[in-house]
Amino acid sequence: MQKTIERPATEVVVRPSTYATLLVHAEPGLASSHRVEAAARLARSLGARLIGLGAETFDPALYSGPFTSYAAGEWVTLVQEQIGKSLAGAETAFRRDAAGAETDWRTIQDYPHRALVNTAHAADLIVVSPRSKRSALQSVDPADVVMSAGRPVLIVPEGRGHLVGKAVVVAWKNTAECRRALTDALPFLQRAEDVIVLAVVKTDMVDLAVFETDDVVANLKRHGVEARTMVTSIDNEAVEDEIERAAKLNSADLIVAGAYGHSRLREWAFGGVTDTFLHSPSSFVLLSH
Repeated sequence: MQKTIERPATEVVVRPSTYATLLVHAEPGLASSHRVEAAARLARSLGARLIGLGAETFDPALYSGPFTSYAAGEWVTLVQEQIGKSLAGAETAFRRDAAGAETDWRTIQDYPHRALVNTAHAADLIVVSPRSKRSALQSVDPADVVMSAGRPVLIVPEGRGHLVGKAVVVAWKNTAECRRALTDALPFLQRAEDVIVLAVVKTDMVDLAVFETDDVVANLKRHGVEARTMVTSIDNEAVEDEIERAAKLNSADLIVAGAYGHSRLREWAFGGVTDTFLHSPSSFVLLSH
């Protein structure tokens, strides 16, 4: 006869999650200063190390064609010297803007997004700016990093140098990307005072969304996160507007979301929500893919 032994439930000990190392691309300029300042503040508050990465390159095709090999070689040498000066300026700006944080500095002559992806193994979180109109030879397209780095990516909104993180909105959708984003965001969620798990769905999906978000909140509680649910029904496609409205109403300066998209011949195709966050977020956004 099989005997069942019942043991009393043991107290769950929640160990806070953290980011031990942050990685940020730095170049001369105001946009970079805000990004580095935000990364440095976060690193100081977490007791984390901040790696600054200076990366820039040139297109060899621009120095071929009408030039002789000798002239082209001279031009390449001059361009490389200019890149070296730019990277030195980036290091000076980084050390100024990251003052007080524990830092490392690295330089790579390569496309910045590729340099970040290739250095992602050294960090837990990558900090970038929204997509800009600057050349990919000097600046980072966050889409490239989000899709390839295998690390959560924090996008710093224009003009903002300080993430408070007291209130956080999780843009919930039952996908692999969003489930990963929840885990990747635990260091922020465990430190927040108010976490809202928000589902924006069509009217006929409300009941399912309530069931799912209740499950998410229950699981987060086991990780030491006191969260609450919010389900909004809409009949149009303005999901990103509803997410940002919820963040504003709840004084949340961080939105956590899954990055939905795919790559084909290096052309990025994203859904409307992810694309908005990549271009012009009004809050800090943590994206995972």
